[in-house]
Amino acid sequence: MASYEKIRVFIAVDIEDPLILSRLERFKEALVATGVPMKPVETQNIHLTLRFIGEIPRWRVEEIEKSVLSTIRGKPFRVVLKGVGAFPSPSRPRVVWVGVEEGADELRKYRDVIEEGLRRLGLPPERQSFVPHITLARIKGSRNIHALTRLIHEYEDYEFGSFTVEAIRLKKSTLTRHGPIYETLWEARLA
Repeated sequence: MASYEKIRVFIAVDIEDPLILSRLERFKEALVATGVPMKPVETQNIHLTLRFIGEIPRWRVEEIEKSVLSTIRGKPFRVVLKGVGAFPSPSRPRVVWVGVEEGADELRKYRDVIEEGLRRLGLPPERQSFVPHITLARIKGSRNIHALTRLIHEYEDYEFGSFTVEAIRLKKSTLTRHGPIYETLWEARLA
């Protein structure tokens, strides 16, 4: 790959537990059944974003691998996925998400380390504050929005399960007509 070629990247924790994925899939089916126009996230693409970076030259990706991700140190930790919400709010949803109960502090700590490393490389800081979550769907219209709001409230305390974070990954995102295709470029193992 030529070093000047631009690629779209982000840093994330993948959700790989089959039981959690099946619970998330069932909830996504309930979301779609509301009839609200939306774009659900494909099950194989479900992840928890620590930092979206965007399109950058390939040489910057290698710089991030060497200067930021290779310096990540820590032990594996438990994350509990609990609750459903929406940005900017359940009454005006644009993004439907599943929250993080246990493990949010550890995720913030790793996010801060990554953010500081990216800043040292001269990348602009992220504008929004970090709220650990898993995006499940992007809302595309307001038809039947009351049904979606009701569903979000029904699941606001639902626990989807827990898993152990053992790796933080730099992911490449290739946008296609059928949705994004994600590929792991680098993995920082926690041990």
